[in-house]
Amino acid sequence: MKSITLVRHGKSSWKHNVSDRERPLKSRGFRDVKLVAEEFLGKSSVPRVIFTSPAKRALSTFELFANSYNISQKNITIVEDLYDFGGQNVIDFIKNLPDEINEVMIFGHNNAFTSISNIFGDVFIDNLPTSGLVKINFEINNWKDLKRGKTEFVIIPKELRK
Repeated sequence: MKSITLVRHGKSSWKHNVSDRERPLKSRGFRDVKLVAEEFLGKSSVPRVIFTSPAKRALSTFELFANSYNISQKNITIVEDLYDFGGQNVIDFIKNLPDEINEVMIFGHNNAFTSISNIFGDVFIDNLPTSGLVKINFEINNWKDLKRGKTEFVIIPKELRK
């Protein structure tokens, strides 16, 4: 069995005159990521293998998760192909993972994560919002055989706000 946890980066700020890759999280992004991380902790363990897009907002989202779970920065790999908005690069990346890895967490972007969630999960998601998280399980032994799996859960930050 294989499992993927997709985490869309937190809400980012457009106030700064920086490139898209350098856009930071805004305060709501920090709050929502912390809510989602806490909710995730109650539902699942954190995979030992974690990948992220190189974009600052994705890296900051990972760092907030890492702080919540005492995850070492050594456990993350920054992958250029995860800076993808369509999803095909992310799918290709997943299909080429080493088969000895059974569970991964990936921090990245939309529309890629909404598309991947709908292609491979069994729960339709209209739009995975910022800070949203989806965990999908697959009855496969090899990543190259990736096919529709079962969505274990979806965490939407709006549903956690009080």
